[in-house]
Amino acid sequence: MAQLHYVNGLRAAQRERNREQIKFNRKPASSQTDAPHPPHQLGSDPAQRTAAPPSDGSRRGPRFSQAPAAMELEQVPLLFSRLPMFPFFDLAHYMASVMALKEQRGAVEVSIRSPVACWFSAMLCCFGGSVLSSLMLGEPPVAFLAKTTNILLASSVWYLVFYCPQDKFYQCFAFLPLRLLVAAMKEVTRTWKIVAGVAHADSHFEDAWLVMIAVGWARGAGSGLISNFEQLVRGVWKPETNELLKMSYPVKVTLIGAVLFTLQHSQYLPIARHNLMFLYTIFLVVSKVTMMLTRSTASPFAPIESALSHMFFGLQKPPPKVKGEGASSSNGSSVCDQSSSEQPRDGVKKRQAKKTE
Repeated sequence: MAQLHYVNGLRAAQRERNREQIKFNRKPASSQTDAPHPPHQLGSDPAQRTAAPPSDGSRRGPRFSQAPAAMELEQVPLLFSRLPMFPFFDLAHYMASVMALKEQRGAVEVSIRSPVACWFSAMLCCFGGSVLSSLMLGEPPVAFLAKTTNILLASSVWYLVFYCPQDKFYQCFAFLPLRLLVAAMKEVTRTWKIVAGVAHADSHFEDAWLVMIAVGWARGAGSGLISNFEQLVRGVWKPETNELLKMSYPVKVTLIGAVLFTLQHSQYLPIARHNLMFLYTIFLVVSKVTMMLTRSTASPFAPIESALSHMFFGLQKPPPKVKGEGASSSNGSSVCDQSSSEQPRDGVKKRQAKKTE
């Protein structure tokens, strides 16, 4: 019996020690509620995830705060590619085109003599890309007239630029900061037109590279490519100003853009379309603003063009006929000079002979 009581006492003491150990290890309810939640128990709210401190005591605040900023920067090209062109960017395109038309020689006289011809010329400057690309794809070239809102907006700009009292509208937007803003917005529309032209050509001729390049080029620089026809409407015929003979900078950079977007559309250029649109537009805007500020007409591609022309086509020498004609003309002038100088000498000799006689 004594042994049994001894064993029971040991068991009771063991149970008491266990109870005290449990009480010592147990935390109060308030401390449990204030304790931070483990990462897997947090909700899906980004603010809740960033507000909870890490369980290992390290500071990870800067990394979590920089992640949303990086994501926002990556979204900028995508949001930029979704910008609507109507009405602000289209309005800037119309203003830049009509103002450039007014600055051409004889355009003001045509507006006074024939407003209809001046209006039609302005519409060709504003919608020349649509007209030329439609002709290339066998579509009606007058389809742009179906866009009544755009036609009214472009016509309003044309009227204010040419017929505003005291030319106040033109003088206002000829102010350099506003002119730079309008030119930059016009270059944005150029990118959108090239992309639309490439996609439209691919819908008619799938995987036809040359067709996509040609239509994208025509859609983006149509007003420059049909400049001879536009001048003919105003009664001016200058075939030497053909863009194919001597390309201007906008026509060249549009051709380069058409090639780039065609390669991207065919998945031969490893870059997303919105990223390419963003980078190409930045290049257009920066180069255009720089050329306007420096008043430079030289193309930024001039060194590359000269190097490629020397590499593939060699040095162009003038034909020998021109040299022969120049030599004959120079010889002819020297002969005339010699004969004219010899005539007084002969007269002097004759007078001296008479005196001696």
